[in-house]
Amino acid sequence: MIRAAILTVSDRCANGEQEDRSAPVLVEILSAHGFEIAGQALVPDEQDVIARELVRLCGESRCDVVFTTGGTGLGPRDVTPEATCSVCDRLVPGLGELMRAESLKRTQNAVLSRGTAGLRGSTLIINLPGSPKAVRECLDVILDTLPHAVEMMRGGGH
Repeated sequence: MIRAAILTVSDRCANGEQEDRSAPVLVEILSAHGFEIAGQALVPDEQDVIARELVRLCGESRCDVVFTTGGTGLGPRDVTPEATCSVCDRLVPGLGELMRAESLKRTQNAVLSRGTAGLRGSTLIINLPGSPKAVRECLDVILDTLPHAVEMMRGGGH
């Protein structure tokens, strides 16, 4: 079983101005695919706060994968990729590239997404967009790859 955590990055949700609609979508899809949800958190668009929470989720939750949702666009406070890169030991750029390439088939705005992925120790961190629709579309593209990625992270073969 793959253990996952979800980190929602949103000023409006963190301030109680808006309901988090992306995390429930993640929980629904991941649970339906046999993932264990080991933790969830919600933080504002603050790079140091995001980075600190990623470190905590990777350590305390002992997750195989931490999914972030939100903060991957071009807005002045969209800093999730920077926070992710700051805590990762190695980047896994192919996941972000694949999600953008497939999303581009639906909307040319996909080129504006800056989501990335990387490894912190033995945990894979994956940035997803903030909209529920985009979360579904991006997960659909990478979900089948994750069991093999986790197997490799655990020392399994290629």
